Amino acid sequence: MPILTVKKLTKNFGGLAAVSNVSLELEQGELVGLIGPNGAGKTTVFNLLTGVYKPTSGTITLHTNGTDKPIQGLKPYKVCEMGIARTFQNIRLFKDLTVLDNVRIAMHKNVKYGLAASFLRLPSCQKEEQELVERSMELLKIMKLDHKKDELARNLPYGEQRHLEIARALATNPSLLLLDEPAAGMNPAETAQLTEVISWIRNQFKLTILLIEHDMSLVMKICERIYVLDYGQVIASGTPEEVRTNKRVIEAYLGEDVNNA
Repeated sequence: MPILTVKKLTKNFGGLAAVSNVSLELEQGELVGLIGPNGAGKTTVFNLLTGVYKPTSGTITLHTNGTDKPIQGLKPYKVCEMGIARTFQNIRLFKDLTVLDNVRIAMHKNVKYGLAASFLRLPSCQKEEQELVERSMELLKIMKLDHKKDELARNLPYGEQRHLEIARALATNPSLLLLDEPAAGMNPAETAQLTEVISWIRNQFKLTILLIEHDMSLVMKICERIYVLDYGQVIASGTPEEVRTNKRVIEAYLGEDVNNA
């Protein structure tokens, strides 16, 4: 069953079409890659899916609980409430908050106590806050950050900041997780560890994952299907092996006409 259907998605900035007639479909539980050269429109697609940009045209439909919900043009917080979480190409943590608070703050979208209970520190509020801390610590343990819960996010090494951002996204309890270049800036050992973590959280949390990544070893190892963008358009899709041998994909990455090579 599909969890997300995108049809003819287009985003124009003035006279420039950053994304043009992009269509894709994600099945529940899939781990799908979105690849392409720099400037191909990959992050723009993520921004459209998560409400950062409003599309010029096209539809984005989320399929949950037996209903089809159009989400194009919704505010980012509404998209998050509907079960879509993301990380960013440029890390966006609350750098002056602790590691624990970065995750805990993401969980507050699901709290049940009201403003009065919060001000009065009623037992119901305190109980729920303690549960949030416990769930936050579980996520930090998964990402091997539990021992750094009291450190400021800005003081973490780059690779651990990436892991913290994933933990914060998971804290929103998503059904669809979008990862924008999660291995950017990581060394080979860190990338290998991240590859295992992404596969594990997909299975453990029963998530659908769409990821943008330039590290082809990671993409080819964990993705079941891949969409390829070039100049804002989907030029190929299929299994890793089908994409690897596709002439248009080779041409886009190598910048040459393979038919005349």
